[in-house]
Amino acid sequence: MTASLTVFDHLTLHGLVADLPSGWLHRLAACGMPVVWPAGTRLLREGAPADHLWLVRDGLVRLDFHVPGGEMPIELIGADGVVGWSCLVPPFRSTVGAFVVAECHTIELRAGALRGLISEDPMFGLEFTTRMLAVAQQRLNAARRRIAAFYPPP
Repeated sequence: MTASLTVFDHLTLHGLVADLPSGWLHRLAACGMPVVWPAGTRLLREGAPADHLWLVRDGLVRLDFHVPGGEMPIELIGADGVVGWSCLVPPFRSTVGAFVVAECHTIELRAGALRGLISEDPMFGLEFTTRMLAVAQQRLNAARRRIAAFYPPP
């Protein structure tokens, strides 16, 4: 069923952008394409160039960072999640790694086109970056809760 949906259609179903005006969604759709990632795929490596942002439709992506001996898992991203927002922040390098745990259906947005759209339309840019800041805030709060769980209250 979803194979016949357009990128625009998929965007209207994703929690991050579904309520944006239709004109903005059409312009955003022009920046992307649907991509299916099989389990076991590494989407991002920490420190590598960040040139895509993925809106996760379903599946599961593990965010991690490199430590001696391997990758340390830090968070799981599922449906309606966002992966790769480092592509919006200079120097456009991934701050974490991302590994597909369960087959993942995404809308892959090209970073250059997305950054162009943000700079061309200040109203869209403000709205989109505000939403990305909300994602960042949620991730920081989740990290803070995980860290706090390791330490007893004073």
